[in-house]
Amino acid sequence: MKIIVGLGNPGERYKNTRHNVGFLALDFILGFDGFMDAKPSHEFKSDIFSWISEEGEKIIFVKPQTYMNDSGQALKVICNFYKMNLAADLLVIHDEVDLPFGDIRTTSSSSSAGHNGVQSIIDNIGTQDFQRIRIGVETRVSRDEMPTDAFVLQNFSDDELKKLREEILPKVELEIKKFIGQ
Repeated sequence: MKIIVGLGNPGERYKNTRHNVGFLALDFILGFDGFMDAKPSHEFKSDIFSWISEEGEKIIFVKPQTYMNDSGQALKVICNFYKMNLAADLLVIHDEVDLPFGDIRTTSSSSSAGHNGVQSIIDNIGTQDFQRIRIGVETRVSRDEMPTDAFVLQNFSDDELKKLREEILPKVELEIKKFIGQ
């Protein structure tokens, strides 16, 4: 079994913000390549979509509904319930202001680097040993333009959303497919 978590904030107000790129990635993935038949449920303080791969492995896609900074609350409940190998079977997708817009980095066993949602997960599940896809959202010339906490709650521009859907999220999809062995 694999668990893939997209981080974001619930609600229409946050739908297209930089902080919600994890949710946007899952929405993209769930709309393509056979994932469409995934059935949503609302449990574990999350929106959950379950899917069975061609090899018969259960894949759970999770959108925590606890707000970004409390994402770990939902993950703790899920991880305790499934009692899985976190280092091999948990993937978290989130925004990264330390990367230029559109850059993608995969990491494992790394610190939160100041990302409050990731830190909440580390604190709640008791380890930083899990896989991550970091999606660059930084477009500011200088961080003096706007504080980071306000910047990540800004909506992507129409051009940025188009680039996300056409160029960036397909690359994220490939990384997810590698993670689940497809």
